[in-house]
Amino acid sequence: MNTRLPSRQDGPSKLGRAMLFGAWLVGIVLLASLFQNYLDHKENPNQNLAFEVGPAGVHQVVLQQNRAGHYVATGTINGESVVFLLDTGATTVSLPQQLARRLGLPMRPGGMSKTANGMVQTWTTRLDSVSLGGLTARNLRATVLPNFPGDQVLLGMDFLKRFELIQRGGELTVRLPS
Repeated sequence: MNTRLPSRQDGPSKLGRAMLFGAWLVGIVLLASLFQNYLDHKENPNQNLAFEVGPAGVHQVVLQQNRAGHYVATGTINGESVVFLLDTGATTVSLPQQLARRLGLPMRPGGMSKTANGMVQTWTTRLDSVSLGGLTARNLRATVLPNFPGDQVLLGMDFLKRFELIQRGGELTVRLPS
């Protein structure tokens, strides 16, 4: 019978401990990434839109509400990817100034506008194309808001009035007029 007591040599080596630590670190990073993807999908459940052919052969896009009850969707401005918040209370497409600069949009003084946050000075620009899941409008006037936080673009009635909107059960169908 061997009565030897356990020693440090019986445990994992330094390399083994480093590998174990690395495995835990990789696992935590993967879990954090999966959780972030889950949250992003909850905020914008319409990240990969494509139009479909609806009744009577009409092209349409079907949007799902996000967890706050808003319609948020990925689309494009002048071919560049952006995130839209559909806003029937906005007259024009409205975007933050830092996003307008990143997109290289020319800006002209636009005057003052009344927003949910009160009166603000704005800039105006023209957008060659605005697309939501393949539904595209061209040559749209847009408002640039210098103090508008974040990167979301308010997709206003200048764009939306060109399409039929049907809201039912947490879904918004945007389609070409029949």
